Amino acid sequence: MENLLYIAAIIAAIAFLILCVSLAMTLFSVKTTLQTVSETMDGLTTQLEGITKETADLLHKTNSLAEDIQHKAEKLNSVVDAVKGVGDSVTGLTSSVRRVSDTITTEAERNGDKIAQVVQWSNVVIDIVGKVKDRQPKKTNGWTVYQSVDEKKK
Repeated sequence: MENLLYIAAIIAAIAFLILCVSLAMTLFSVKTTLQTVSETMDGLTTQLEGITKETADLLHKTNSLAEDIQHKAEKLNSVVDAVKGVGDSVTGLTSSVRRVSDTITTEAERNGDKIAQVVQWSNVVIDIVGKVKDRQPKKTNGWTVYQSVDEKKK
């Protein structure tokens, strides 16, 4: 029976040794995995620092661009106000021209008979002046100008 006890103790010692070896192998495997994860996390940390820096630079550029756009928008507002003033002036000028035109039209309609008489008299005066010029002898520099019969008919 003593032998049986020794055999049981040896079996227990061998089982404990196998347990320790397998536990050691598992722990070494876990250690390797954790080292790989640690290296990956270091790489991610480096990449995140770069991304954070780029994001901060992009944010600064965006802020400066927004300020520039704000300044340009304020300048554009003054231009729009000036154009509005010009538009108002043109509208006023158009109204004035329309009033003057309406006044002229009204006066022309009211004095239509007088205008027609002036036109008739001016035509008569133009005809008389033309006939007087035709009857005056043509002046020459010492040369006598004779008209042919055809020219006299015209």
